[in-house]
Parts: sequence; C-alpha cells; structure tokens
Amino acid sequence: MLQIQENVSLKNFNTFGIDVNARYFVEISHPDELTELFADPQWLQMNRLVLGGGSNMLMVKDFEGLVIRLNIRGIEHRISHDDVFVEAGAGEVWNDLVNFCVDRGYAGMENLSLIPGSVGASPIQNIGAYGVELKDVFESCRAFEIATGAFKTFSKADCKFGYRESVFKTELAGQFIIVSVKFHSSLIPDFNLKYGAIEQELANRGITEPTIKDVSQVVSHIRVSKLPDPSTIGNAGSFFKNPVISADQFHPLKEKFPDVVNYPAGEGQLKLAAGWLIEQCGWKGKTIGNTGTWKNQALVLVNHGGATGEEVYSLSSQIIDSVYTKFGVTLQREVNIVS
Repeated sequence: MLQIQENVSLKNFNTFGIDVNARYFVEISHPDELTELFADPQWLQMNRLVLGGGSNMLMVKDFEGLVIRLNIRGIEHRISHDDVFVEAGAGEVWNDLVNFCVDRGYAGMENLSLIPGSVGASPIQNIGAYGVELKDVFESCRAFEIATGAFKTFSKADCKFGYRESVFKTELAGQFIIVSVKFHSSLIPDFNLKYGAIEQELANRGITEPTIKDVSQVVSHIRVSKLPDPSTIGNAGSFFKNPVISADQFHPLKEKFPDVVNYPAGEGQLKLAAGWLIEQCGWKGKTIGNTGTWKNQALVLVNHGGATGEEVYSLSSQIIDSVYTKFGVTLQREVNIVS
C-alpha cells in the first residue's frame, strides 16, 4: 500500500538545500506503484512534481501539489559482440551507473562522470559534459503515461534530443514519468578528449594511452576542482546553459572581445562559455546575502546557508541582465524553476 505523506519538507530532496514543503509526498520504488497511485483520480487532477536526485532544480516556494520521488532501482546489462546494453532504474544515482560501466570496461559514459542527479532525469535534460551528451549513449527509455496508465518505450528519435532539451521538456512535458533508461555502450573505446582540460590533465599525469578509468578519473578530478559538493554547500551545478549563437552574431563579438571562449556548435553556430561571460561581468566568487556564485566557477550559484529560492532566482536574474548589457547575449537558465 502506498504511503502518501502530507506537508513534507523538501530541504533534503534538492541539492540547493532550499527549505520548502510539499503538500503531498509519495515515494515510488516499483513501476507498478505508479499504476496504483494514478488509479485514484485525485492525483490525476493535482499539480505534480517528479523528483529524482533533485539536482537540477530550484524550488522557489512551497509546492501545493503532489511530489513523486522516484526510487526505482536496479542495473542490468547484456553484451552482444562489442556492443553493451545497460538498463538502469530511474532512481539509480547517475554516477553509480557511470561507475558500473567504467569498472567493467564499458566505454561511452566516462566523460559523464560525477554529474549529479538520477538516471531517470538524464534523458529529460539530455545531460552532457566535456563534449559528450546523453544522446550519444542513449538507446531507449521506458515511461509511464499518466493520462492512460500505459507504459511506452521511447527510441532516441522519439526523444527529439537537443542541447539540454528533449521531448519530455517540450510537447510531452508533464505527461510521462520515466521509469528506466537503456544505454548503448561498447567494449571498444572511442575517446572524446578534446573538450575542456582533459588532454592537459592526462599529460600532467604522464598518460599517453588512457584507459576508460583514466578518462573517468580525470573528468572527476576536473569537476571536483571547479564545482562545489552539494553535500557541503547547496548548489545545482551549472545554473545556465552555454549560449549558442550564429557566426554572424559571433564575429562582431569576437572583434570587441578577442578572448571570448567559444566552441564549434555545427551548422554555422558557435557555443559560448557562459561561465566566462559571467566571470567577465565580475560575478565570480561574489556573495549577495545568503547566496552567490562559486569561487572556482562563476556558472554555479550557491546557497551559503538559509537562502530562499527567491534569493537565488533574483541573483540569476541580475546575472542575466549584466551579461546581456555587456555582451548582448541572453543567458538561459539550465535548472528547472519550480514555483
């Protein structure tokens, strides 16, 4: 029998550590429990929030609805020649899944090491880091359709992945709950070492022919050096998306700011480093009230203790305004704002 709790604090369920309450709260440990939950029509008509690791959201105020925390566990794998298919429950910790693959020599996820959050959230956001995105290792996902009570399998094409986007954030937002994700890995590594400081750190370690574990350890080292641990200071990782602009927009920007950090984004577009833009506006390591930006990475907003969601949101708005004023580039929030 499902246990529906009332007036539950969500402080320990979001990595920002924002202390807001959920009117109703339920934990789901098996897909069939979703069928049981939505057999009661009152939950069909109520505002809902699906929680995994709570690592990519900002809670602005109390949630007057039902919070569904996914705790569906389990990892299975199948090997076919050099291909490896790994399926994980939505409630698995993302980095536990990465370590599962790395430890067994399954290549493809090593650049995605140490990203906070749960497996179920990974396709929604099309998470990515150091030149690799979720879509590069995605095979399919299984999801529960709230309106019909049916389970559906989504292929990569069905998901319509974009930069930090998917069909689950656009036309199907709020209609499905992902219960498991299947990934396509390989026994033959094809490393992506060009992004960020990976090559430099490998060189520092005297590694010329890296293993999967080498790459994972280097990526983890770089992330730890730049990003704060949510267990010690509240944050949601990168708060803003790296803006993508056209070559026509980029050229005058480059003339005015020759050092602007950029990467090719395909089809005549370039991706700018949002952290660099924010840092040039003087925000790196700045504290305002109980919130601020991280001392080692301006892209990360932090809760120094006792910050409200409104404070963090206000800070993000000030940063967006200052970057636009200086560079004429509009930053978009990467985290989901829950209000």
